[in-house]
Amino acid sequence: QLQLVESGGGLVQPGGSLRLSCAASGFTLDRYVIGWFRQAPGKEREGVSCISSSGGSTKYGDSVKGRFTISRDNAKNTVYLQMNALNPEDTATYYCAAGHYCLGSRSGGINYWGKGTLVTVSS
Repeated sequence: QLQLVESGGGLVQPGGSLRLSCAASGFTLDRYVIGWFRQAPGKEREGVSCISSSGGSTKYGDSVKGRFTISRDNAKNTVYLQMNALNPEDTATYYCAAGHYCLGSRSGGINYWGKGTLVTVSS
């Protein structure tokens, strides 16, 4: 099977941190750019961050820049999203997507989507 699986979501207090993982199975991530997206109830899907296939280039949405860091470990076939200084507005289901280019904070030419992991920021 070819799939992306997100993990690491959960409940965190405002100001806290969380690290999400996006792991590929059935294929290797090293040829793909990876984007993180999020969608909160009643809101449109938002591009959070995108990383080049080598990890040499990263992009962030304005709302998360300075707080979130995207990284990848191609040897582990995994991409990460370190989220710091979380606030309630970060509450959403977070998805990773493997594509062929980064368009700002979004990945494009997407081949694969994960099913998402829920992040809830609340006291």
